[in-house]
Amino acid sequence: MKLSFRFILAFIALSFINSCSTGKDIVRVIEVTGGINKDLSKKELAKLEAIRAAKKNENNGHKLNNVIKGTQNYSVTQYLAAYPNADNPVALDYRVGGYDILDIKVYEEPDLSRTGVRISADGNISFPLIGRILVNGLTTSEIETLISDKLARGQFIIDAHVSVIVSGYWSKQFMVLGPVAKPGSFPLKARERVLDAISKAEGIESEQGGNQLMIIRTQHPDTQYETKIVIRIDLAALLHEGDQQSNLLLMDRDLLYIPRARQFYLIGQVKKPGSFFYRDKDITLVEAISMAGGFTKIAARNRTRIVRMEDGIEKIIVVKIDAITKSGKKGQDILIHPGDIIVVPESFF
Repeated sequence: MKLSFRFILAFIALSFINSCSTGKDIVRVIEVTGGINKDLSKKELAKLEAIRAAKKNENNGHKLNNVIKGTQNYSVTQYLAAYPNADNPVALDYRVGGYDILDIKVYEEPDLSRTGVRISADGNISFPLIGRILVNGLTTSEIETLISDKLARGQFIIDAHVSVIVSGYWSKQFMVLGPVAKPGSFPLKARERVLDAISKAEGIESEQGGNQLMIIRTQHPDTQYETKIVIRIDLAALLHEGDQQSNLLLMDRDLLYIPRARQFYLIGQVKKPGSFFYRDKDITLVEAISMAGGFTKIAARNRTRIVRMEDGIEKIIVVKIDAITKSGKKGQDILIHPGDIIVVPESFF
C-alpha cells in the first residue's frame, strides 16, 4: 500500500515537471478579452488603464513621427555623400536676412561707420552717401564689396576698405524638441553646429533622452522645390565617442528632434512597480522583474502577463515564471518590447 502511494506521488510530481517543461505551457498568447482584469485590484486596474490611455495619447500626439516616416531618411554618411557641400563652412557662409543687425566700418572715413544697422523686413539697409542697399541673401564679404563699389561709383571714396560683421542674428531660426532642459526656437548664428544647438537647449535629460537625434531639414525653402529630409544622428557616438562627422552645420528652419527613451511598465505584485527606460540592450521578462526589485510575497508568479500591442491588436502573453527560473528553461524567457505592460497579479492563496 505504501509503495503504491509513493508511486502515485512520484507520478504526479513527474507529470507536473513535464507540464512545466513544455514551451506551450510556459508561454501562452491570447487576445485581450477582459480576462486580465479579474486578478487585479481596483488600484492596479486604474493604473493599467492610465498607462493605456497615456500611450494612446502619446501615439496620437506624435505628428512628427508621421513626418519622419513619410520623409526621405539619411544616415550622416549617406547625407554627406548625397550633399557633399552640406558641411562646408565656406560654401555655407552665413547669408543675412531681414531683422539681422550689422556693424559697418569704413577705415578711410570713420564718420561713415555705423553700428547697429538693422536690415529691414524686405532686406534693405540705409547707408550714408549711397542710400538704400539691398543686402538680403548676401554674405558679409559680399556686402563689403557692394558698399565699396557704390562709394567708388559715386566718387566718394576710391577703393574704400569696408568691414561688415553681423552683431545680431534674427533672420534665421532652428528648433530643438524632445527631452532637453530648454526646448524651443533659437536664432541661428553663423557656423553653428548640432552641439551648439544642444548647448543652447541646455543639454539633454540623460534619463529620458533616447540614443538618436533627428534633424528634419527644409531644403529650398519658399520655392516650388521645397522638400524635407531627415538626417539621423547617433547621439552616443556624437556625445561620448568624438564622432565629429555627426556634428553637422545647422541650416535655417532645421528642427532637431530627440525622441524620448522608450519605456516598459510593471504593475501589480512587484516590489518597485513603475515605468522603466528601455535602452538598446535586450531585456527579458525575468530581468525586467529583477529591475523592479523582484516579486512580492503574494505575487502569482506563474500568472504573470505581458500586455503588448502588435499590429494594432492588443495581446496578452501569459508566462509561468517558475518554469523558466526553476526548471532550467531560461532559453524560453520572453524578450520585453518597448511599450510592454507587465502585470503581476496577486496570488489566490
